[in-house]
Amino acid sequence: MQDSPSLPEVLVCAAGDLVNGGLGVKVPVTDGAGRTTVFFVRYQDQVHGYLNRCAHIGVELDWEGSFFTRAGDLIMCARHGATYQPDTGVCVGGPCKNGRLTALAVTERDGGVFWQPAGKIQPLDAAA
Repeated sequence: MQDSPSLPEVLVCAAGDLVNGGLGVKVPVTDGAGRTTVFFVRYQDQVHGYLNRCAHIGVELDWEGSFFTRAGDLIMCARHGATYQPDTGVCVGGPCKNGRLTALAVTERDGGVFWQPAGKIQPLDAAA
């Protein structure tokens, strides 16, 4: 199938489910290479979404839904400690220096967090 128009946006969670520096919400997806997840977190009162893949070695970043350092100021790879700016996805520490997380289009409105799938990263149920 050729590139199709963007799918309808996906309701990820209630806006109140994401707190600054708190646990993230994961959604199963396919990214063209297989099954994986994306995640959504809140940082400085803004919601951000990324493909759940470390820029260093490609493993999932979280440990049981936890994406932030204990201070809640950076996203950290639980596997080897690479750190990323939560608002840009830019690697600021560790072996992925100058790498970047793959950002997602995410909006917050009407008490919900919504993701607009695009490109190869698609929700599993829509990609099946």
